[in-house]
Amino acid sequence: MEQKKKKNIGFNIIKDDPTDGHRGFGAGALSLENVSPVIIDVEAGEAFVDMGAMHARSAVERGIKFLPDRSAVPNGKPYWIVWVTIERREDGPYYAGVTACEMTIDREARRGYKLLPEHVNRLDKSLKRHIIVDHMDAKSKRVLADFLKGHDIGMWNRSSDELKKGLEGEL
Repeated sequence: MEQKKKKNIGFNIIKDDPTDGHRGFGAGALSLENVSPVIIDVEAGEAFVDMGAMHARSAVERGIKFLPDRSAVPNGKPYWIVWVTIERREDGPYYAGVTACEMTIDREARRGYKLLPEHVNRLDKSLKRHIIVDHMDAKSKRVLADFLKGHDIGMWNRSSDELKKGLEGEL
């Protein structure tokens, strides 16, 4: 006798709000529609969006076995994954949540270091409109600030002073 598979009611990525006020199936689901992962290559001083990072499948992560021990990857190249959440106000969109996570990758050894719980928690914090960039190095902060400004200077101007101060120092 064939067993039926249980329906998975786990984490849902949805567009818009299908519940529209009712509290039935799908209520409490989270929309990741306004979040983008920005990857910063620290050594190259470059930033780029790679949507594959949403599922740990960005170009830099592919083919890498990640370990939770930093010392296991002594020759790792440093990267940051920055979760950027965009919100809209009457005067236009702005960068509402920006949180950074550390990652190192040794492409030759096919090993990397990152703490998955930290990445998940920082994604959640970004969705909740937090700014967590104080632990980033100065060069990476500058690269991220330039990237966000270059993407849309109006969004940067409408963003919080906390973000600007966190990435550029004192105002």
